[in-house]
Amino acid sequence: MQNTQVILQERPQGMVAESNFTVQQGPIGEIEEGQVLIKIAYISLDPAMRGWMNAGTTYIKGVEIGAVMRAFAIGEIIASKHAKYPVGTWVEGLLGAQSHAISTGQGLRIVPADQGNLSWHLGILGMPGMTAYFGLLERGKPEAGETVFVSGAAGIVGSTVGQIAKIKGCRVIGTAGSDQKCKYLIEECGFDAAINYKTQDVKAELARHAPDGIHVFYDNVGGPLLDTALGRLARGARVVICGAISQYNATEMYGPKNYMKIVTARGYLTGIIVFDFLERYPEAIAQIHEWLRGGKMKTKEHIFEGIEQFPAVLKKLYTGENFGKLLIKV
Repeated sequence: MQNTQVILQERPQGMVAESNFTVQQGPIGEIEEGQVLIKIAYISLDPAMRGWMNAGTTYIKGVEIGAVMRAFAIGEIIASKHAKYPVGTWVEGLLGAQSHAISTGQGLRIVPADQGNLSWHLGILGMPGMTAYFGLLERGKPEAGETVFVSGAAGIVGSTVGQIAKIKGCRVIGTAGSDQKCKYLIEECGFDAAINYKTQDVKAELARHAPDGIHVFYDNVGGPLLDTALGRLARGARVVICGAISQYNATEMYGPKNYMKIVTARGYLTGIIVFDFLERYPEAIAQIHEWLRGGKMKTKEHIFEGIEQFPAVLKKLYTGENFGKLLIKV
């Protein structure tokens, strides 16, 4: 049995490129006592991967050159020498971009068989959904009647944030990069307004849709859009920095110029690292699954088949070509 692996061959300079990776095959090896062998079914492609490809350490160490690319994945245990994880168990975790993974069980999460589609546990019931849930509710603290603005709203995190905000009784505005995505946000996700940042004046549209200001800004984009949002903050606003996808492949970083608006708004700016909430994942998964089952939330997936496509598909995250949670079916 062979293992197909995506290897980080070189660090990107600017935009991620297919040449940064190589796909290779090799023997799987035998598991030892306390280990399991997992056959991976789906691999998640997430914006954070661009940061993981850099050298050094931020909240997590960069992937080493010559190592399997770090990735969340879900799969079935096909061999086990671990009492907690019998054969046939489905698990999710940082298993890497590969067809098979050997694990000691550290960091694995058993996927409940009765909670949605398997692939959802890499999206709305996985790390992105947890990021949305805890980032909005624990950091943004929305209250009914407030206006929530979400950048990158058609992505899995943004669309989940917006839907949770609607459930909490908020008015929700989002940005996206196409009319099709804006239509999805309004008609499927229940957003009150969606702004196509490529064809519309975001500043003018925010003034129109949020005349009383923004109470919670959940930012997935960064760059000039962050400055624009800071200029529309309501008194006591909360700005949650989740990501800055507009900057991940930039050779020169754009920092906020409008940051003093936090002071005049008497607001605060904070960040979300989802791993801080690991112990509370079951709570969030159960709640989101209940909302999904009750028709209060929807999710969209964009699935490609074949691990060999990983290098080409990853780039779609940063060009806006994906529509929905980006996955590879192995």
